[in-house]
Amino acid sequence: MRGTDSYPSGPYSTSGSRTDSRFLQYRVSQFGLVAAGMFGFLLLLRVTTDVVRGNFDVFVSPPPYFLLLTVLVFTGVWAFTRGELRSFRYVRNVEGGGLILGSAALIGMGAYIPHEFNPEEVMTLALTQGFFARAIFVPSTAKRTLLLGVAIGTALILSVYTRDLGTDWHGPAGSALTAALGTAIWWTATTAICAAASRVIYGLRKRIDDAEQLGQYTLEEKLGEGAMGVVYRARHSMLARPTAVKLLMPEKFGEANLARFEREVQLTAQLTHPHTVTIFDYGRTPDGVFYYAMELLEGASLDRIIEVGGPQEPSRVAYIMDQVAAALSEAHGHGLIHRDIKPANIILTQQGGEPDVAKVVDFGLVKSIRDGDDPNLSNTGAIAGTPYYMAPETILAYQEIDARADLYALGAVCYFMLTGEPVFKGKNAGEICTHHVHTEPVSPSKRRDRPVPADLESIVLACLAKDPGDRPATAGHIRARLWAGNTLGKWNTDRARRWWREYGEEAKRRTSASDDAAGHTIAIDLKRHKRG
Repeated sequence: MRGTDSYPSGPYSTSGSRTDSRFLQYRVSQFGLVAAGMFGFLLLLRVTTDVVRGNFDVFVSPPPYFLLLTVLVFTGVWAFTRGELRSFRYVRNVEGGGLILGSAALIGMGAYIPHEFNPEEVMTLALTQGFFARAIFVPSTAKRTLLLGVAIGTALILSVYTRDLGTDWHGPAGSALTAALGTAIWWTATTAICAAASRVIYGLRKRIDDAEQLGQYTLEEKLGEGAMGVVYRARHSMLARPTAVKLLMPEKFGEANLARFEREVQLTAQLTHPHTVTIFDYGRTPDGVFYYAMELLEGASLDRIIEVGGPQEPSRVAYIMDQVAAALSEAHGHGLIHRDIKPANIILTQQGGEPDVAKVVDFGLVKSIRDGDDPNLSNTGAIAGTPYYMAPETILAYQEIDARADLYALGAVCYFMLTGEPVFKGKNAGEICTHHVHTEPVSPSKRRDRPVPADLESIVLACLAKDPGDRPATAGHIRARLWAGNTLGKWNTDRARRWWREYGEEAKRRTSASDDAAGHTIAIDLKRHKRG
């Protein structure tokens, strides 16, 4: 789960997992940068003050050089922990070593500060500032903070004691012990506060980590958000396979939608086709959050494909259409309608070394057409879908829809892939829906520079027929017509790989969701909708 930091958060155990190291490394680098800036400011202030006072021997005087050494040490901490990911132990060693070396430089500076400027107070105050910064920025257990505090404090107190031992500046014998004792009291309080701060921050982070733990899965990065849930990249506590986790918060959607969400998983889990996203696991957390784990698809959705690459080759469209139709054929064979086929719900990924493997995702609006479907879970009384891809019967007669509504949506998706534009446009969702009901689509060939092969165009337009009876009867019939034509089979692995080499990095880059409401899933209350 991504917070405000540049790297995902993670637990602070000594396990040294990739997420642990990444977060720790980021925080240590920030500490190094802040500490270097803080002591760099003090150095600048020290030099500027001497120059203003007319003391131009400042650059020969030892104290500024010890302060400069401190700045260089913490700059090194920042430099050694930025960039490429380092191991957990490496980052811990850099953090601890940098803190000790920087503190040693500050303590060494005290040996050259005149007595009238109270060197023990200057050293202690400077060390306190650095230690407080460390407690704030670096995730650490209270024990580690305490051990570092003891190590630094021991060196500080011995330095104060030995410095004052041979001088009469503080008056009678025992002044060295008095100065050391005062420093010890101050530093003990500093160490106690920093250890307590580490414990509180560490505890809060552990609580966040526990909240991010869903069964065997730990959430890492938010991938997207839809009408029915939020999707995160996740890692399994034991398995290495890439995983995505979708979840629904009960306080946001209510118990009725939780039941629909659980039903979505149960229905989708029945599907095993290679072009349908695979469900691994599902469950509920103790606080009622329902989730399911599915395969993580590294690729790009069709809307991103069109956004970066424009209208696609007809042979590629036919290739993708065949794969999606195969997935729908299995779903329809189980009596399931997807109801939200759109470019965003079709992902092109690579599997088994093969590019352009289509995966149908997000069965969040799935509906069973078998007898016994619970009407309370089907949300009867409202239609849902994405206006650009909604079949006329979905808009006019929700209760009467069947699998052919998915075939209409598939035709609309392929039309979009061929032309780079939806079948119908409008000022709002209502106008687009009206076009779906009453307006005949313009042939794809008239909306692109080059003609579309007749066999593919006829299939797409057949899928977009207003009357479901005029469409292909099943997804299997679409596949049969594709294989009987001349377009399918012309798109091959080499062509796909060339496309991904040219556009792949940009296509995989996630962007913020569009504000175009017509491209989003909507619900329409049929109680207020009158058929025309």
